[in-house]
Amino acid sequence: MLYLTLAICFFASILLTPLVKKLAFKIGATDKPNHRKVHSRIMPRLGGLAIFISFIIGTFIIRPSDEPFFGVYHLPIIIGSIIIILTGMLDDVKEISPKLKLAGQVVAAAVIVVYGDLKVEFINLPFGGQIDFGYLSIPLTMIWIIGITNAINLIDGLDGLAGGVSSIALFSIAGMSMVMGNQYVTIMALIVAASTVGFLFYNFHPAKIFMGDTGALFLGYIIAVLSLLGYKNVAFISLIIPIIVLGVPISDTFFAIIRRLVNKQPLSAPDKSHLHHCLLKAGFSHRQTVLLIYAMAAVFGLVAFIFSQATVWGSLIVILALLITIELFVEKIGLVREDYQPLLKFMKGLKPINLKNR
Repeated sequence: MLYLTLAICFFASILLTPLVKKLAFKIGATDKPNHRKVHSRIMPRLGGLAIFISFIIGTFIIRPSDEPFFGVYHLPIIIGSIIIILTGMLDDVKEISPKLKLAGQVVAAAVIVVYGDLKVEFINLPFGGQIDFGYLSIPLTMIWIIGITNAINLIDGLDGLAGGVSSIALFSIAGMSMVMGNQYVTIMALIVAASTVGFLFYNFHPAKIFMGDTGALFLGYIIAVLSLLGYKNVAFISLIIPIIVLGVPISDTFFAIIRRLVNKQPLSAPDKSHLHHCLLKAGFSHRQTVLLIYAMAAVFGLVAFIFSQATVWGSLIVILALLITIELFVEKIGLVREDYQPLLKFMKGLKPINLKNR
């Protein structure tokens, strides 16, 4: 039944996208080219609506056998998704203010955190002890959901980029949830992934339609929520797994914040120095850049799986190696700014040991 449902979601997305494209032109949900964008003609957005409808079709067809779990989280997720979709659609049509867009995200996050009671209340430390978040559990969980929602939105700068990275993250989440025996997260992640892959037939370079904020906000929201389910109230090491899975959007967002602080710019200021912009400047083509970032997302997913199977000390080594690799890559492509190379300069300053003089 699962495979049939995934096939229906996939083909539903393929069939619905052309209809959504016509709707986008009819209601004025279009994206005009400017100095920050890589496309040179007016493009329809709102494509995320096809992903969402396909997802809803899938959830009507199949229901996980774990009924108590299904009942606790499913309705709040659907309600929150509808709120986030309406927020994205409004922005795709009217280009609403950042404050109004954030308000929609806060309401959607509150639905799943308060009504759905999805909170990270405590974590067990690797070498003993526990951190109890208490009253901070609600705001911290909401910050995670809103942060990941916006992180996916920020990487939506090239044809097929956000959709592909989101699909890889969803498949990674589904794979590890399957290993953990979490049926609900596995099924939900696969349904969204199948719906997104169907949309990519029209969104991969050269794109015929953009997913817009409708799609980027929905994918970010659903990924943020699913990545928490099964990892809340667990060991600190396990809580890092969803962070690794979402390494590409989280890293890009983190260094965008650093870049704006270093350059003394407002955090909300747009620029052309995101990961995909830097790779384009480095000489990669549009398609090569997208495929390269896909590969990075897949590596993060693989590292997350290795991390989940490692011992505590092994996990710490994996994290250290990953952080050093990310920092070197960031400095090499100039993700913060071209002269930001502290680690590279440090490595160049290290003098090789002359064994002959010993």
